[in-house]
Formats: sequence, C-alpha cells, structure tokens
Amino acid sequence: MTGNLNFYANADKHLVAVDCIIFGFDKERLRLLLFKRKIAPFQHKWSLIGSFIHANENVSNAAQRVLKECTGLQDVFMEVSGCYGDTNRDSGARVISIAHYSLIRLNQTNESTVETYHAQWFDVDEMPQLILDHNQMVADALAQLRRKAKYQPIGFELLPEKFTIPQLKTLYDAIHQKKLDRRNFRKRILSMNILKKLDEKDKRSSRKGAFLYQFDEAAYKHLVEKGVHFEL
Repeated sequence: MTGNLNFYANADKHLVAVDCIIFGFDKERLRLLLFKRKIAPFQHKWSLIGSFIHANENVSNAAQRVLKECTGLQDVFMEVSGCYGDTNRDSGARVISIAHYSLIRLNQTNESTVETYHAQWFDVDEMPQLILDHNQMVADALAQLRRKAKYQPIGFELLPEKFTIPQLKTLYDAIHQKKLDRRNFRKRILSMNILKKLDEKDKRSSRKGAFLYQFDEAAYKHLVEKGVHFEL
C-alpha cells in the first residue's frame, strides 16, 4: 500500500473546492445567500459560500457540510451545477471548484448561523459583483434551475409546507423571471392532481382568502410511474 503513494509523485497538484449557490424564496422573490470573504485574496469581497474539500470527505459531503455550517440545514435539495477549472480563475493557487446549488425554505433558515457567517440574502436580480467566476456560477445554476423546474416539481422545495396557488405562481414567476399566464398556470398545475387542497385559507391578502394546498409526493410518484411527466 505504501508503494502506491509514489504512483503519482510526478503529477501536478491542485486544490479542489466546493462552492454553494444557495437559493431561497421569501413569498415574493427568489434570493441568493452571499457572504464577505474572510481571507485573502479578495478579502471582504462578496462571494458564494464555499470550502476546500477535506482529505477525509467526498465532494457531496463537503457541499453538505458547507450548507449545514452556514444555514443549519441538512437533507435539503442539492445538485451539482458545474465544474470550474480555468487555469487563471484564482490568483491564490490553481483551484478547481465544483459548484452545487441548493433550494431552501427561508423560514427554516437558522438565522443565528447565517449571522455567524456575516452572510446576507440578495435578490437574484440585484446581487453585487462577486469574486472570481462566482457570477458565472450563479448564472449557470439559475439556468439549470429553470430547466429543471419545467419538468420536475423542485419548486416545492422553496415553499412553506402549506401554500396558495398564487404563492406557487409567484415562485415560478421568480424562477423564470417572467409573468406566467395566471389562468393557464392554475389550470395546468391542478390538472396534474399532485396538490392536496386543505380546508384552510390564507386570509392575509383578502377577506375571502385563498385555499391552502400541500404538495402530494405520493401522487407525483404515481404520476411518474404511469409515464406522465410534470411540465409547467
């Protein structure tokens, strides 16, 4: 086993990192969690939240660790969105970064942990200039989120457990950054029979109120088994 350590003795050595694009939704806007980098180079500049991968962890474990450390959350939706390895991307060293995007419900965010990181939520269309290629990482993750949201119900990861149809539409408007047709959206989402209508109403915006719904994961899985695909 000891001899195996010499097999790559002459190979170039690189640092490998993970960067997390953390999206949240606050009932009206799609938001992005950023923090000011604590170390040089680019100290005090706005950045995605990331870390070098430890020797004893795999890539996904590193991304989950970063997410938990800065939000207090685990077991949330997370997916690789790209690998970034331009030779000159980081002036500090040759660093290859594997970017992940995650979707979290803002009302679950551990605010005290976020404050420890001195992190801040920004609207995705009003975020500042970020270090390195982080703006490109965000753009790529947004494009992947929009593609996936058309064919998989991942948008429900950003909503509270109970929501109204208008709230759901507002979320998809935010993801696609355009106003979807209200009637067509309602007709389409209800026709899939993947929502449970509750005997409760949200009356914060009107006296009449709007019925609350829940995502029915079992019904969605049954839909997939029948070969019927989610599409919005």
